[in-house]
Parts: sequence; structure tokens; C-alpha cells
Amino acid sequence: MSKNILFYTIKKRIIDKRGYFQELYNKNFFLPNIHFVQDNYSFSKKKNTFRGFHYQEEPFSQSKLVFVIKGQILDLAIDLRNNSKTFMKTFKFKIRDVDNKLLFIPNGFAHGFLTLKDDTEVFYKVDNFYSKKHERGINVKDPKFNFFSKRILNKLILSKKDREMPFFNI
Repeated sequence: MSKNILFYTIKKRIIDKRGYFQELYNKNFFLPNIHFVQDNYSFSKKKNTFRGFHYQEEPFSQSKLVFVIKGQILDLAIDLRNNSKTFMKTFKFKIRDVDNKLLFIPNGFAHGFLTLKDDTEVFYKVDNFYSKKHERGINVKDPKFNFFSKRILNKLILSKKDREMPFFNI
């Protein structure tokens, strides 16, 4: 199992007059030791929609493989692994539908994304099932992480659940 975030370019699209075909994931080629158990799909109607920062505690922590089907996101991750050299470090990746990129985020990270275009569609695989009991989150306005300026924070479209997430307590 990979312990690092990986940004991976997927195979070239096969394009013809009908559109295109593309293989997104092949277990034999990419992350053969990860056993994905669930696929998730997110549609965000408006630009500036923020989903996150979400994570699950053991034994239900999840690795994620993220792909943008349509639109563009700023994908964000926070390393919450106490024994990691990058503990509390933040990571940002811009992913567009035209980039042919997959982003792998190992378990132990809080994850979220900001839509940069209207009508954005995001698909991601996870290697563990959702458990409401083990679900946790970090408020996007937590000053420890300072991902966004005050101007951008005021524009964010958040769910009630994400607005009420606590600040991270070390």
C-alpha cells in the first residue's frame, strides 16, 4: 500500500467521431495492493462549492483515488498521521477534466475539494466502507491550515455539516 500521495497521468483517450473511450483504473498497473470496495460520485452545481475536510478513524480509514469527470477542482489534503514526516502538512492539487489525472490519497489524510467551475463532477474510489460512527472532519476555516484567504472563505458554498465541523485539536 502506498504511503504517499500520488498524482498519476492515466492512459491516453481513444478519440473518434463518437467521442472517446478511456480506461481510468487497472489494478494490474496501478496500486495493485489497494483493494477498492466502493465508488463515490459527487456533482456540484456551483463554482466555490467546498466538500470536506473529511476522514474516518481506524478501523474505517480510507484511501481515495480521485478523478474529475467534468469541470475543475482544487483538491486538498491534510496529513493526520502522527508518525509521518509530513504530519499536519497540507497538499494542494488542481485537477481538470481535460488533464487525464488521477490523484491517490492514502488513508490517514483529511480530504476535501473546492469546485473551480459550475457543474463539476468528481468520481472517487475508496478502499474501506463508510462508517458514520468513525466519520470525522475539520472545519475549512481552521486557522492552523489557512488554505484560503478571507475573501475566498466568504464565497464558499458549504453544507450545514461542513460549516459545523470543529477545528482540529492536536
